[in-house]
Amino acid sequence: MRALFRLAARCTAIIAALALAAQPASAQSVLRDAETEALLKDMARPLVAAAQLDPKNVDIVLINDPSVNAFVAGGQAVYIHSGLINEASSAEEVQGVIAHELGHITGGHAISNGGAKAATGISILSLLLGAAAAAAGAGDAAMGVVMAGQQVALGKFLSFTRGQEASADAAGAQYLSKAGLSGRGSINFFKKLQGLEMRHGYTRNADSEFYSTHPMTGDRIATLQDTYEKDPAWTKPADPALQARFLRVKAKLYGYLAEPKSTYQVYPASDTSEPGHYARAYAFHKDAFLDKAMAETDALLAQKPNDPYYLELKGQILLEAGKPLDAIAPLRRASELSSNQPLIATTFGHALIASENPAYLPEAEQVLKTAVSRDRENPFAWYQLGVVYGQQGDMPRARLASAEQQVMELQYGAALQSAEAAEAGLPTGSPDWLRAQDIAMQARAAIERGKKRR
Repeated sequence: MRALFRLAARCTAIIAALALAAQPASAQSVLRDAETEALLKDMARPLVAAAQLDPKNVDIVLINDPSVNAFVAGGQAVYIHSGLINEASSAEEVQGVIAHELGHITGGHAISNGGAKAATGISILSLLLGAAAAAAGAGDAAMGVVMAGQQVALGKFLSFTRGQEASADAAGAQYLSKAGLSGRGSINFFKKLQGLEMRHGYTRNADSEFYSTHPMTGDRIATLQDTYEKDPAWTKPADPALQARFLRVKAKLYGYLAEPKSTYQVYPASDTSEPGHYARAYAFHKDAFLDKAMAETDALLAQKPNDPYYLELKGQILLEAGKPLDAIAPLRRASELSSNQPLIATTFGHALIASENPAYLPEAEQVLKTAVSRDRENPFAWYQLGVVYGQQGDMPRARLASAEQQVMELQYGAALQSAEAAEAGLPTGSPDWLRAQDIAMQARAAIERGKKRR
């Protein structure tokens, strides 16, 4: 009985892990940052072209999660965990991951019914299932007889996903080759995964292989290295400009996400590089050391006075320190230099509103309307635009902006109320009136689906 319980628990753990990997990205925390998104897009562009996908339809999304992971979950979106960026040492390593994930997309793995309909996310780097496998051990004869049916079903599913991983490995190698990019980064990252497995005691052997969704890491390295070393791009030097941008973004994310104490250790004061200043600026800001945060930011601007992301940082620090009037100039300049990048423009609009000067409201309205027209999936921009409309006395459009924000945040009850209130006050047949109707219909449908699931 005890052995039977162990196997049942093992299967339950694996199924739970699959459900976790399959969790939709909308249920997780997405990190939005203009510089990071621009970098990921540029890193992916040659690989997307090699995969013969339309770059306008492919998104690279950053998830706030410390685990070393990436996945696809339907559509043409690649989700990368912040922990993967932190673990990677180079842009080449992340490009290797992106290439692999594009292999899942072109292979239809995230929407295929061949394995299990519930597994909508195919996780390539998850160590969670590896942990369940390592804990498995060999089953005894009685357990094997009683659970044979479940064993066979589970084995078929896991074998299916291992086949998908091998297929995505091969496709990723092909895309790197077509893009003229070296596979060194892919190999280096697999070696890091192998090190993580060893560090956490995730042993892989013939018995545990049965319970894993992924081929054995050592086998993947051997197969891929042989393929990559034959490719003409194997010895091609990495792009130094792309690598410099990667190190900046990696430091920026670390300073933003990590505890300041950790940031000071990883990026000590003796590190006078751009990444070092960048990480410490965020850490000092989190610690409420305004003077120190501004000193780090000014050191960056002394090197690159027209860098829109450094100007954005200065404006953000001043705005969040309660100095919106001082934040306006650097944020306005950052918006101009970035061609009014929507996320930067949203922060600029926020500073204009926070100044509490009514004279800035028309400019804030224009800035925020442009931002949401170029990036509708920005709930904070919609919130700020609603504030502008409210302060100008245009309550129907303030309600509509609130409805846009609320439906994106899955607050369907509030979105329905806001949309209906907006519809009642807007000119019948106008574009805004029609949009209010669309949001109301979407919210009602979501509410009904929720009732049926109960």
